[in-house]
Amino acid sequence: MSYPGYPPTGYPPFPGYPPAGQESSFPPSGQYPFPSGFPPMGGGAYPQVPSGGYPGAGGYPAPGGYPAPGGYPGAPQPGGAPSYPGVPPGHGFGVPPSGAGFSGYPQPPSQSYGGGPAQVPLPGGFPGGQMPSQYPGGQPTYPSQPAAVTQGAQGTIRPVANFDAMRDAEILRKAMKGFGTDEQAIVDVVANRSNDQRQKIKAAFKTSYGKDLIKDLKSELSGNMEELILALFMPPTYYDAWSLRKAMQGAGTQERVLIEILCTRTNQEIREIVRCYQSEFGRDLEKDIRSDTSGHFERLLVSMCQGNRDENQSVNHQMAQEDAQRLYQAGEGRLGTDESCFNMILATRSFPQLRATMEAYSRMANRDLLSSVSLEFSGYVESGLKTILQCALNRPAFFAERLYYAMKGAGTDDSTLVRIVVTRSEIDLVQIKQMFAQMYQKTLGTMIAGDTSGDYRRLLLAIVGQ
Repeated sequence: MSYPGYPPTGYPPFPGYPPAGQESSFPPSGQYPFPSGFPPMGGGAYPQVPSGGYPGAGGYPAPGGYPAPGGYPGAPQPGGAPSYPGVPPGHGFGVPPSGAGFSGYPQPPSQSYGGGPAQVPLPGGFPGGQMPSQYPGGQPTYPSQPAAVTQGAQGTIRPVANFDAMRDAEILRKAMKGFGTDEQAIVDVVANRSNDQRQKIKAAFKTSYGKDLIKDLKSELSGNMEELILALFMPPTYYDAWSLRKAMQGAGTQERVLIEILCTRTNQEIREIVRCYQSEFGRDLEKDIRSDTSGHFERLLVSMCQGNRDENQSVNHQMAQEDAQRLYQAGEGRLGTDESCFNMILATRSFPQLRATMEAYSRMANRDLLSSVSLEFSGYVESGLKTILQCALNRPAFFAERLYYAMKGAGTDDSTLVRIVVTRSEIDLVQIKQMFAQMYQKTLGTMIAGDTSGDYRRLLLAIVGQ
């Protein structure tokens, strides 16, 4: 079936994308056979969560990683707001109501977002690229999103000028014809075309040669390179829906994938994913979530897949104060936790509103909201709630953190690496690269180069613009 009106309007706009008057379409149902039409994803499965929380490689501190109440070294006494080095007293976590950049964190240049090392490191620095579990004085290190990033995002891949789908199809045909494969020719085309243009190349290939480009690529490639190429040729909404389906298929569930997609996408993107999931796989996403998850985590994901978050960019500061008080009374201010209150506020409020609520909470509770969530929750619901708050503060920083932990330590979580690089390549990968350099004192390209090899590395580096 065709999938009209693609790409979804929910993606952040940037100049020249999508080209005026151009529309792509979803591949006919079954063009990507599932699951046999895709190679097994190496390293994509997540270990079971031990009773104490997550392993450190998951990218989130374990619930026990924050000291118990009162246990923060150097924390201010009740009644005083926590302070960052160099920040005047009274300024809490996040962006102040005035909208000015938070001075405790570096502000990226307003004109361009380069891929090189950040000029201004985070206060205190992170020696060796290791992100400390807490900030001096008991504050977490998660940077708030400067206004310059909020105003416009930028992908590393943009539509190429003078695009000729037939010519590109011919280049790919020659690269795969005869003995051996010219992988460099494939990289040069694929890494320098927008997803919309790749869909047109796929159609032109079938028109010119009567063959399916995806099947030809699968026969010529293997392993991580094959996975990356096929991901690049999937329409973005289909790729998200496909990733969700794979995360819930078979034994076990990859909860981190569900969190990463459902807690970070816009309303429009989520609604498109839900429709695509139904049309391509003949399944109801909400029902699959209910059957594969449980408890408060299930409720959070069901809330997310409604795609009904308030997206009004204006901030109601009175509501922020009231929400902060409600969250305090639902968590730290009582014995036990009222999980439904956290779910309601974090699932419905706009991201600017949540930033204001986090600011108000920090002033009121002498602790930032992220730390409170870590103290009150555990398991995957903790990760889901923190993902929402992290995206409200700084979405590029969230993805930078996910990429870092996908490559940190022994082995590489290639599925997460591929998924984030591909899905953010036309949205905000430039900002993700910048935040990566600021948070870990090394460029994303440097870490990718050290963790991958061959044509797979070459294509990844071409996408990230290294």
